[in-house]
Amino acid sequence: MFLYDCLNSKRCLNIRLAAPLAGTNFSILFSAAKFSKRATTYTEHNIIQKEVVKKLIGNIHSNPKKILDLGCGNGAVYELISWDIENFVGVDKATNMCELHPISDKIKLINKDFETLNFENFDMVISSSALQWAKDVETLFQKISSNTDEVAFSIFCDGTFKTIYETAHLKKFLPNQHKLLKILEKYFEFTHEVIDYKLEFTDNLSKFRYIKNSGVSGGERKLSYKDTKKLIDSYPHSYLEFEVMFIWGKVKKKKN
Repeated sequence: MFLYDCLNSKRCLNIRLAAPLAGTNFSILFSAAKFSKRATTYTEHNIIQKEVVKKLIGNIHSNPKKILDLGCGNGAVYELISWDIENFVGVDKATNMCELHPISDKIKLINKDFETLNFENFDMVISSSALQWAKDVETLFQKISSNTDEVAFSIFCDGTFKTIYETAHLKKFLPNQHKLLKILEKYFEFTHEVIDYKLEFTDNLSKFRYIKNSGVSGGERKLSYKDTKKLIDSYPHSYLEFEVMFIWGKVKKKKN
């Protein structure tokens, strides 16, 4: 069920996950190496990412013919495109994820870091649940704006796993939505929406098993076994939190 907050234009989507998931331990932060190692498991457990990409693609109405997908993964964006296209280029540095992507004469897959890509011209650049990992997001936005007409992005922001980070006293690693908006405004004219997703579980252990099987791995600081157990025992909510910002827009016209 959606709950609307008119004061901050954010929405909250509650999703219940009752069945315990396989796996042990937990660590925090996505990495391409972990995604590649857990490609099949990720496909089975990326519940939030599936909801996010459906919303992102469902609000594209221009039917672009030439598309670049940054962080294409196993093809979630491509599989939701319902219009005729001429050319689809997917970029992802996780090899095993690319191996799960659909293939056809219209699809070209590039197995590399999208920040190192030499961009060609496209009608639209799409990225779902990937740009939060960019090391230099402003340079990436600048490159994108020079090689496309339209963009559609979904970006996980620093409200994701908020309670975990507060409880464990860990430093947040995801981008702040307000800082992202200021950067985006330099290069694009767009509409945006922020949704807070809450994924519910029947017990705390299942939450952290979900994190592991979603492809999540450790950042600069990992929790010890003792601290992990303490966090599992003390985590106060029945859900995990995810904050996602959606962007749909066009490249700003350069002033003469």
